[in-house]
Amino acid sequence: MEIVTVSTKYQVVIPLKVRRLLGIKPGLKVQVIPYGNHVELIPLQRVKQMRGFLKGIDTTIEREGGCQSGPERRQALARHVHPLG
Repeated sequence: MEIVTVSTKYQVVIPLKVRRLLGIKPGLKVQVIPYGNHVELIPLQRVKQMRGFLKGIDTTIEREGGCQSGPERRQALARHVHPLG
C-alpha cells in the first residue's frame, strides 16, 4: 500500500509502482468517482483499445415467462418463428 499527500492545489502524485502496474502515462484521462468514503480513479480507454474485451462472454440470460434468449432465440429467428410462440 502506498501513501500520498494531497497538495495545497488538491493534487496527488500516483506512485511509480502503481503507474507501472496500470500502464499510466502522462496525459492519460481518468474518471474520478466518489465511492463511500474514498475516491476511485478509473483510467479511461479509447474504444479501439477496448475492442474484443468481451470476447467469449456468455450472453445468454434467463427471462421470465418462458422467453427464449441466446442460441434458442437466434435459432427461432432463423426459422422465422416468433420466440414467444
